[in-house]
Amino acid sequence: MGPRAAVALALVGLIGIAAFGWPLLADRQSGLAHSQDAPWLFAALLPLLVAVVVATIADHGMDAKAVAMLGVLAAVGAALRPLGAGTAGLEPMFFLMVLSGRVLGPGFGFVLGSVTMFASALLTGGVGPWMPFQMLALGWFSLGAGLLPGPERIRGRAELLMLAAYGCAGSFAYGTVMNLQGWVMLQGMGQGVSFHPGDPVGANLTRFLAYCLATSVGWDLGRAALTVVLTLTLGGTLLKALRRATRKAAFDAPVAFDPSEEEPPGLALNGARVGTEGDIGAPRR
Repeated sequence: MGPRAAVALALVGLIGIAAFGWPLLADRQSGLAHSQDAPWLFAALLPLLVAVVVATIADHGMDAKAVAMLGVLAAVGAALRPLGAGTAGLEPMFFLMVLSGRVLGPGFGFVLGSVTMFASALLTGGVGPWMPFQMLALGWFSLGAGLLPGPERIRGRAELLMLAAYGCAGSFAYGTVMNLQGWVMLQGMGQGVSFHPGDPVGANLTRFLAYCLATSVGWDLGRAALTVVLTLTLGGTLLKALRRATRKAAFDAPVAFDPSEEEPPGLALNGARVGTEGDIGAPRR
């Protein structure tokens, strides 16, 4: 990931943090429904995703073959999501995001996570004010996998254990972040778990933690458990397949020209060569 891609990702991250966290800093008189700001976030997110792709291309981190790989993996991830149908948080697409981010890097991982969530929302009819927040959260999830220690340092069983541990922690983090998006809109809950606009941030975060423990731990546990099981059982095979595909695609292979294959001076006509003085030379072999 080059400097341009890093700057673009940092900009996306700042916008995402503001989109998720601004209700905690808003006063009592402000409108707090995320459904009102979601269209604006989505309008800002799409060009920023394009900016990440363009910046990565400019930094020689992604070429046409990598973009094709992005489309294939996003389609596979979108097709995996309906298999769990959201039952008890069982979402097999998270397993693919971990391994893809690991092999193809943080910039590729962020774009893949966001595009996969967008495609799966269209496929499952899950389009709503939560969708741009899901795109950001899954993009961060995949990006984090690409920032883990490199394969030159950790390989084999240790690598799978590291990815499984990250998948477990990341699954809970994804659920917690998405809870923050919906929690501020819920009304009528108990005083110990409700969001109170204008209250100190610490007090609201304490109630938010109680809300997560009461409502979503079981759901996040199912997602984390499935991600860990799939990573430990199928991760080695899929990592080898992704790395083999990356090598065969030869992402960022430099273009080199062999000077010995350059045309000699003159113009070839019907198998003969016209020299620089205009003489007809012997036919080329």
